[in-house]
Amino acid sequence: MTISPAQVVSTDVANVCGTSGSSYICEKVYGWTGNDFLAKSAEWVLDRPIRILLIVVVAWFFSRVAQRAIAGFAARVADSPSDGRMRALRASGPGRLLIEEKESARAKARAETIGLVLRSITTALIWSFAALLILGQMSIDLAPLIAGAGIGGFALGFGAQSVVKDFLSGLFMLIEDQYGVGDVIDAGDATGTVEKVSLRSTTIRDVKGTVWHIPNGEISRVGNYSQLWSRALIDVEVSYDTDLRLAQGVIQRVADEFWSDPEWGGDELMERPEVWGVQSLGASGIAIRLVVKTEPSKQWSVERELRLRLKESLDAAGIEIPFPQQTVWLRNQGDHPIPDPPASHTLVSHEVADTHNDEASD
Repeated sequence: MTISPAQVVSTDVANVCGTSGSSYICEKVYGWTGNDFLAKSAEWVLDRPIRILLIVVVAWFFSRVAQRAIAGFAARVADSPSDGRMRALRASGPGRLLIEEKESARAKARAETIGLVLRSITTALIWSFAALLILGQMSIDLAPLIAGAGIGGFALGFGAQSVVKDFLSGLFMLIEDQYGVGDVIDAGDATGTVEKVSLRSTTIRDVKGTVWHIPNGEISRVGNYSQLWSRALIDVEVSYDTDLRLAQGVIQRVADEFWSDPEWGGDELMERPEVWGVQSLGASGIAIRLVVKTEPSKQWSVERELRLRLKESLDAAGIEIPFPQQTVWLRNQGDHPIPDPPASHTLVSHEVADTHNDEASD
């Protein structure tokens, strides 16, 4: 069988440049010079750096595109409420319900946190993939590296389950705007004002001044007392012999005066107070409910001031605020005599008495 010169050259090129994925530059230089060293050097000096540079440029391009997309997503999430109901409240409510300076700062902080986290994750993934491609261009066997990374990742993920859980919970909490710094929340384990929010944990200071650090993954439910608006709820008890319509009129008058007070009605209250009527018939009195819609986190100061004014007005109107009372009935036992003890008990008592007398005489 006769071998042509072209087949000989092709075989030599395959031996020098490789059979699979051979370099175009290596083939051309070997074809021009017929020198193994020059062909391989040209591949290392020209071909592989160009490929590596191309990988870096593509990775940089996708990283920039991803960062822009994440920045837009974070801005939209932070700028809008978590649902349509909250968006409608902000749109139709008074001017103080709009995002003011404090809420704008909170939205900006949420956007920065969400964007930073997502950008870090995306950048790490893109450049890690690019690094693997570059190592492949360097003729490095990636199978042991991928296997080792897989085992290490599995071990790390298994040992850091709680950290991953805290991280994901914190991320969704920020995206959904469940609470922020300055909100008063009930997190189950602690209730107080949020001082710090991170992807790992939430810091709460309760009314006693105790600071609680709660991992986000441990928060199964959250009650926010200060999101968009709050409500002051007061149950005023009056005695059973009180004219209820008169009592409701006095309570409504106090509430209207409170609403007209520029110190409170202008900044603290959002709607005119309402007397809902009789709430319950208790053991000591009848409860009449008064409700006031307030600015976020203002319900407690409003309740304290209203209780003071209600007490003064009810006292002036002669309406009694009852307190727990108890009636004790003393029943006469009649003429039933107390029976005498049995004779055996009397005998034992005499014997005990004689024994004591003998010991005393000794």
